[in-house]
Amino acid sequence: MKFKNIKLFTLLTFSFLSLPLLAFGQTGGTIRGTIKTDVNQSPIGGVSVEITQLRRNTETDENGAYEFTSIPPGRYTLVTHIEGFSDRAQTVVLTAGAPAAVDFSLSLTALREEVTVTATGAEESVFESFQSVNSVGSTRIREQANTSIGEVLEREAGVSKRSFGPGTSRPSIRGFEGDRVLVLQDGIRNGSVGSQSGDHGEPIDTLNLERLEVIKGPATLLYGSSAIGGVVNAVTGDENNAHPGFRGSFTGLGGTVNRQGGTSGNVEYGYKRFLFNASGNFLREGDYNTPLGRIPNSAARSYGGATSLGYFGDKGFIKGSFNLDRRRYGVPYAPVFESGVLLTTPSGEPCAGEEKEKRGEEPCQYDIFAIRDAFANQLPPTPDEAIDLRMRRNNYRASGGFRDLKSAIPQADFYFDFTDYRHEEVETADGIDTVATNFLNDTFTYRGVFQQAGYKNLTGRFGFEGFRRSYLTEGAEQLVDGRVRQNNFSVFGLEEFSFDRVALQFGGRVETNRYRPTNQIYQERDFTGFSGAIGARFRLWQGASFVANFNSSYRAPALEELYNFGAHPGTVTFEIGDQNLERERSNGIELSLRQNLRRVRINGSFFYYGISNFVYLAPQDEDGDGNIDVEDNLPVAAYLQNDSRFVGADVTVDVDINNYLGAFFIGDVVSARLRDSFDTPLPRITPARARFGVDFRYKGLSVRPEAVFVSRKSANDVFALETPTAGYGLFNVNASYTYATERYAHIFTFGGQNLNDKLYRNHVNFIKDLLPEPGRGVRGSYTIRFF
Repeated sequence: MKFKNIKLFTLLTFSFLSLPLLAFGQTGGTIRGTIKTDVNQSPIGGVSVEITQLRRNTETDENGAYEFTSIPPGRYTLVTHIEGFSDRAQTVVLTAGAPAAVDFSLSLTALREEVTVTATGAEESVFESFQSVNSVGSTRIREQANTSIGEVLEREAGVSKRSFGPGTSRPSIRGFEGDRVLVLQDGIRNGSVGSQSGDHGEPIDTLNLERLEVIKGPATLLYGSSAIGGVVNAVTGDENNAHPGFRGSFTGLGGTVNRQGGTSGNVEYGYKRFLFNASGNFLREGDYNTPLGRIPNSAARSYGGATSLGYFGDKGFIKGSFNLDRRRYGVPYAPVFESGVLLTTPSGEPCAGEEKEKRGEEPCQYDIFAIRDAFANQLPPTPDEAIDLRMRRNNYRASGGFRDLKSAIPQADFYFDFTDYRHEEVETADGIDTVATNFLNDTFTYRGVFQQAGYKNLTGRFGFEGFRRSYLTEGAEQLVDGRVRQNNFSVFGLEEFSFDRVALQFGGRVETNRYRPTNQIYQERDFTGFSGAIGARFRLWQGASFVANFNSSYRAPALEELYNFGAHPGTVTFEIGDQNLERERSNGIELSLRQNLRRVRINGSFFYYGISNFVYLAPQDEDGDGNIDVEDNLPVAAYLQNDSRFVGADVTVDVDINNYLGAFFIGDVVSARLRDSFDTPLPRITPARARFGVDFRYKGLSVRPEAVFVSRKSANDVFALETPTAGYGLFNVNASYTYATERYAHIFTFGGQNLNDKLYRNHVNFIKDLLPEPGRGVRGSYTIRFF
């Protein structure tokens, strides 16, 4: 069957199944309650309440009351969420003909019932999720406020930052980076090219996020083969339910290490069944400071805005939104690589400029150890030129769906998203900007998800997803000659059986990717594969569970892995793609132990992934002289395939010792190597890390000093184009104060980072031997929320 026919058949099938053909004859029960603050018992309006098993949600009215009707008898988990207060979860057993009352008292305690929408596509408690998930709320985001999501997330267990400077940092999850980590905004890919190069950032407005969710490990079932290493979902909090009146927030912030200053705000207004939302942001960061001095051309600035309008009826909704993002950030020391000043002859003489002419035919070499030693205790000379990236992203989204239908498909959601993305690589000399390279990436994404009606112990959802992408580079750094079109389509399903002490989850996804270059020198490539997973969650003792997952995930090679050819300072290589690459296959297991009590929360995971045909950049020595080949002043590297394995663990522990004192520990370790005869380490794998701290609390005040320890990367644990990295220790302090009333919440945050002013380098940084990490600095913010 042709590809177009498969899509048409799938869409017609889903449309048919979503019709209300099956009515329920049984009259259900009612769950109702009220939600108040624990300080003065004031009712809280606008709190989201969800029955996780049924994926049904509602909001409290101005009196703090909520109600669910027509609920079948059974055991259910209710989760509450409103920003500025702790999330809460309670379990209720509903019997036939008897209503149930479930009241909540929300507080400002440090231990919060984190929620996620990314793991299964619907809101649920992180503790109940089958996959390992980190959920970072808006207060913690503002404590780490930055233009890049990599900087915000680097303190999370299992997450580090891959960077080429502060404006370009992107999350690395359990050693996976690039195309293997998918970045979403409200569940849909954001259409950037951040995965393709170390000097490309992600256009995410961190200041107006409700939370950042990180799925650690393969998430290919719901999100496709680009999520074989994990997913980062930026959740904006743009509601899918109308509420009366105004709700919003305003934030101002500043910092010293990079002369940071910024502001953001958002407002929602609900009238009857309509809801309007608008937000905006501005953030500026100067060159950041290190113990060796300020890093030239490390500044960044961004601004943007978003607006949406939705209509929300009893049985359905429709919504449209527009989002724009503009930013410009420097790429530190990029001209140094392009000029060739880092190259030397075997006798140690420079290869660049006039010296290159004097040396005759003596070969150049890229001596990474000479570079490390030269700049171990001093910064490289400031280049005469500067290279910036100037980014523009426009996003248009339409969504709609059905709710609470009396059918086999009681709920369905549809999304249509178009992203117009452009960025220019700007070279500045003598104050004059010249655009050297243009990157153009247009992406149209569509997605439909259908919720099945619960039948006894079975719940589930299925859907379809696809995107059409048009990618083009023009100019000096044209790594692919001509436009490449990518067409992706997939169908997926995820089912769950729930019993008193055991729950099972299983699912699958079939996906096809087609690459169609317009230049006939390139091959057309088609990839089709299946991903599947099965998991089990066992309740052990009160508040404890054990989760075991097995997954087999497929990944098609990325566009850059197939077609790139040319000098690429963003990966510090002369990059050579391979049009004959095969698909990757990852088979992995993950074992997790979780404890969730009133005063103690523990979440620990062990994982192992064996990947066949793993794609990686390998240095080349075609002339066999023992040195890495050099082309256009950069070391030559080609995309090759080999089997690999990733093994590691991460753990988070939070303890409330009493009402005024808590303690926490975060740790992770990962080892990633090729399964070749040399057991070759893979590049940019995060060293083992540990973070210890205490939490002093009084009413709405929380002060959290912490110590961070990162182990060294020794010579036998680094890739061919890497140098060893020394271990280090840091001392940080984070604090927040929240004062809440019935209608307002005032949130103050303070952060002191690297207060011991330690000189250290991030092993996952592409240019770590030139670029030390920030030194001592403080930042603060103030947020007012009204609801």
